[in-house]
Amino acid sequence: MSGKDKTMKNSNVKIAALLVALVGSFVSTAGAQVPPPKPPGPPPVLRVFLDWPGADMAFFRAEIPFVELVPRLEDAQVHVVIKPERVGDKDGFTLSFAGLREFQGENNALTYIPLPLVKPEDVNKGLAGMVKIGLLRYAAKTPVGKDLSVRFLDQTKPTSVIDKWDFWVFSLSANAFLMGETQYKDWSTYGSVSASRVTPELKIRTSVYGNREKMWFDLGDDIYESSSHGYGFSGLIVWSLGKHWSAGAFLSVESSTYANLKVSVSAAPAIEFNFFPYSESTKQQFRVLYRIGYTGTRYNEETIFLKTSEGLLQESLSWAYEVKRPWGSATLQLQGSHFFHDFSKNRVELEGEVSFRIWRGLSFEVDGNYTRIRDQLALQRGGATYEEVLLRQKQLATGYDYSFSVGLNFSFGSTRSNVVNPRFGNGGRSFSISM
Repeated sequence: MSGKDKTMKNSNVKIAALLVALVGSFVSTAGAQVPPPKPPGPPPVLRVFLDWPGADMAFFRAEIPFVELVPRLEDAQVHVVIKPERVGDKDGFTLSFAGLREFQGENNALTYIPLPLVKPEDVNKGLAGMVKIGLLRYAAKTPVGKDLSVRFLDQTKPTSVIDKWDFWVFSLSANAFLMGETQYKDWSTYGSVSASRVTPELKIRTSVYGNREKMWFDLGDDIYESSSHGYGFSGLIVWSLGKHWSAGAFLSVESSTYANLKVSVSAAPAIEFNFFPYSESTKQQFRVLYRIGYTGTRYNEETIFLKTSEGLLQESLSWAYEVKRPWGSATLQLQGSHFFHDFSKNRVELEGEVSFRIWRGLSFEVDGNYTRIRDQLALQRGGATYEEVLLRQKQLATGYDYSFSVGLNFSFGSTRSNVVNPRFGNGGRSFSISM
């Protein structure tokens, strides 16, 4: 083989090797996978050097998870020094907070006085709580600040304030109506007084009301006069049994010429369950209330069931849903009841109310009600005269009734209490002016 042929052969070998290397590099590059981006790590936390010789650092790390307790002062952003000292006339601790690096100049000091004879582990927990309070101002300026929240452990009762009303709220209502012409006059009055006292553990509401009406007609050959009245008392007491349960009792006394009641007294224990915790009552409630009670009645006239007096057991079940918003509140309630001696003597009632805030204790209310009635036990045996029917002086047999009203409501009295107790609903009315 000549020298020229050897040179060409070597050149071909080199070219082939170069091509193989290029193909291998291409295949290797094509088959390689781009590594996925690394997930972002946790945000940097506040670095703290805790200066307390003999401290249980593992305990403090567990109690203060939003900071990193570093072993060297030069790595810290905040220097915390805890010293046992005499605070006043008691043994306690002083906690000094000194800002380092970007927090330079932000310093603070707190004191902690444990209760007498408290256990060492409770002292550590108390100190850890004070350290957390002192570090919040620094941690709030770090990326973990958006994940921090403050919870207030209220050990002071809402009623622990000085209040000249002793947390009683009173409502007054008065209404007078006069109308007349040559052959007709109508005069009526209505009034009520209510009082309530509400604490987280106990709720009391009472109300007394009365109304009278007198009408006069000149019929030419005869003069017709009619009068009617109604009086009553209602009371409610409720005990708190936890986040969802309540127990209480209702008491009422009533007298009415229209309803043929000389006097009727009812007493009923009750229990209630709220599907939402009562602490959420400022937003919404869904309460179910069951009560069972005894009613003793004396009638003005003998009833269609030939009774002048009787005592009966009755039970009822009600559902109430209520929402509250900045503009006011809305309530929808459904209730069913029956007498035990005859289950066909029952009724179902649907009621709704919307209240709009106007100014401070003043609000505008719209109220509607529909009732299916099957329990008219007090109807008079002798019926009603033509005049009594026209003037609605006596209750008549009916299968339903409905009502609609608008009015103003104004409440006054104690404004010092922070108590909100929605159990058993309102349980009474306030000062209202019908329109």
